Amino acid sequence: MGESCNHDCSGCGENCSSRTEEQTSFLEKLHPASSVKKVIGVVSGKGGVGKSLVTSLLAVKMNSKGFKTAILDADITGPSIPKAFGISSDVGMTQIDGASLMVPATSSTGIQIMSANLLLDNDTDPVIWRGPVIAGAVKQFWNETLWKDIDYMFVDMPPGTGDVPLTVFQSLPVDGIVIVTSPQELVSMIVGKAVNMAKKMDIPIVGIVENMSYLECPDCGKKIAVFGESHIDDVAAEYEIPVLAKIPIQPETARKVDEGSIEYLEETWLDEAAARLGM
Repeated sequence: MGESCNHDCSGCGENCSSRTEEQTSFLEKLHPASSVKKVIGVVSGKGGVGKSLVTSLLAVKMNSKGFKTAILDADITGPSIPKAFGISSDVGMTQIDGASLMVPATSSTGIQIMSANLLLDNDTDPVIWRGPVIAGAVKQFWNETLWKDIDYMFVDMPPGTGDVPLTVFQSLPVDGIVIVTSPQELVSMIVGKAVNMAKKMDIPIVGIVENMSYLECPDCGKKIAVFGESHIDDVAAEYEIPVLAKIPIQPETARKVDEGSIEYLEETWLDEAAARLGM
């Protein structure tokens, strides 16, 4: 703290101890019985681009490489993660040192999952909550859940730059984000919003994934640009971030999600993403 300090950090560039304490004071602590080594946020600037699919595939990919993985479904009003994994069981409860902790559901291959849909009587019940309540639920999923020895936690965030992404960035020790997008003309603007929010929050960007990138003809193998030619490489170069994957439109993927067997989809699209995460 300098001699001229007026205790207003908003316009100060100094990296003093007071400023560091203020910046980190928003972080929510895990329960001492929990352990999470790395937190990766999966974000998108708009809805409908397959963010939950990419979250699921990343968790499955890292799990297959021997890491213990988990998914915190922060898309409270539109949770779809349990469906992809075929999970419908209720969240359990346990008592540790006098504290009641939620026990996440576990997929067939051992991925720990916490989602609002696991707390509802029916998975079609709407979650009609205001922003602060939703943000509070995300914090509870983090610090009131027993996360056992997690190497990688993937946080499936709602689209945009609203309350929940802000809560996650401020409250969880996010090590990096993966941006998900689709091949459309407005992609540069949408990606730009996610990139700029991450930069303002000082969150590292792992890279960008383009979903619905193309459709491969089953007869000749030709790649068809259903949504127009991809601009992802140009956008990635503009913002100096790597392209992690270009995921095709594939009926088998949709079928596995609908069946709740996303863990058994054989794919190599996210090998590069897994390699970067494991660095």
